[in-house]
Amino acid sequence: MEGSIRPEDHYHVPPLERVDLDHILDMIRNKRYFVLHAPRQTGKTSALIALCDLLNRGSDFRCVHTNVEIGQAAREDTARAIRAILSRLASRARLLGDEFLHNAWPDILAESGPDDALSEALTSWSLADPKPLVLLVDEIDSLVGDTLLSVLRQLRAGYEQRPEGFPQSVVLCGVRDIQDYRIRSGSGEMIAGGSPFNVAARSLRLGEFTEAETRALLAQHTVETGQLFTPEALDLVWTQTQGQPWLVNALCADACFDNAAGRDRSRAVTAAAVLDARERLILSRRTHLDQLAHKLEEERVRRVVEPILSGDDEPRYHLHDLDYVRDLGLVARDSPPRIANPIYAEVVPRELGYVLQDSLDQDAAWYVDAGGGLDVDKLLTAFQSFFRVHSEHWLERFEYREAGPQLVLQAFLQRVINGGGRIEREYGLGRGRTDLLILWPEGDGPSDLWSKFVVECKVFHEGKRQSLEGTIGKGLEQTLRYMDRCGSEVGHLIVFDRTEGKRWQEKVFRRAVRRDGRMVIVWGM
Repeated sequence: MEGSIRPEDHYHVPPLERVDLDHILDMIRNKRYFVLHAPRQTGKTSALIALCDLLNRGSDFRCVHTNVEIGQAAREDTARAIRAILSRLASRARLLGDEFLHNAWPDILAESGPDDALSEALTSWSLADPKPLVLLVDEIDSLVGDTLLSVLRQLRAGYEQRPEGFPQSVVLCGVRDIQDYRIRSGSGEMIAGGSPFNVAARSLRLGEFTEAETRALLAQHTVETGQLFTPEALDLVWTQTQGQPWLVNALCADACFDNAAGRDRSRAVTAAAVLDARERLILSRRTHLDQLAHKLEEERVRRVVEPILSGDDEPRYHLHDLDYVRDLGLVARDSPPRIANPIYAEVVPRELGYVLQDSLDQDAAWYVDAGGGLDVDKLLTAFQSFFRVHSEHWLERFEYREAGPQLVLQAFLQRVINGGGRIEREYGLGRGRTDLLILWPEGDGPSDLWSKFVVECKVFHEGKRQSLEGTIGKGLEQTLRYMDRCGSEVGHLIVFDRTEGKRWQEKVFRRAVRRDGRMVIVWGM
């Protein structure tokens, strides 16, 4: 679901149970200004609306929630943006029965000008009623450059006058934490002069659903409709989404409502149904996922994500870069950095390799044997030939060049495997490798029977602490461990030799290695 929830209409986790409400109310009572931030479509607006309703039901405060995204279209035109923001704020207050701003803001803007009108309007509005005002400002970081700077500085300007002559408490809500507000203007340049909102006492983060909250949300559907989720399906919803609220809702909406079979309430939602919904969700490139993919074009996102994709153990990003990507929800908040959940981990390489995948003339039927099984040896032989001929062209086109070999391989495999199977991917900072597990249905047997093929990728640079044979030896150990974990009898280790000036005749080889009764095919490229 997009947008804030309506408790009477939607399954939901009560928004105020997802925040430290006592702490928030204490800060409001203590006249604090603070920040609430979280990734997009995590439930920020629902939490603000619930907080606003709670405060207005009491007798201590009057509270208004407003969304300043209306000023985004004005970009750096501060006068136009402030006019739109004041108009929206007056409209929101009027819905609560407060007419003051509706009658006053045009004259205040005319007299004070855009650089002081918001501050003056808040002062006049606060003075007009002895009950302290609490202001909840949503989508604050949708504003850019001079407009963002002006709004933040005007909110700071009246801080000393609170609560009689300015809001008792102001809550700024957006994707980014407060320290990032001063980093970039609309033109991408640094904003000088320190933080324009250094009165913020705290920065609170609204997290993802916990596993218990995720299961409780799905249980509401079962209570409402009688439709069960199998234990495997419940586990899969959690592991695939890691509680990201939009993903949980989108995945289950597809499995239970958008899909005809899922609307049969007599049928339990199975793990297979969740996986099918996951694939449709990824292919749909819905707005949430499309916005996420768009962020991959930003340089400071690339600096963090590229070494995660390649398994590099020598990251070259700044702490601000990591904070920013974590605030976006793309990277988890634990260490070492990793993509936040398996669905995002699938979206990222598919998005980066989409043009290549779409241009490939490959058909799954070419690699399927007479019994319906996947001939992985034939598939990787074809990829080895493709990589030798075309890799230089495609690697030059990738902005993520350090992860280029892995992205080319995954695009090639995805083009083929989409014809009947699926790929599971594991990668992360400091791993020194990318793990791929190809799952292919076993002939005409039951739909939950899969053949498993491990493909491990490593990159070798001559002169970087380890020889080619040393890289292969370490890769074999890693491949065998991954095979053990996945229950695969045959594994494939691909070593991309990125040594400058080395001839292809020296790079390309195929070698079969048997260890402890198991076979690993080593492919040099």
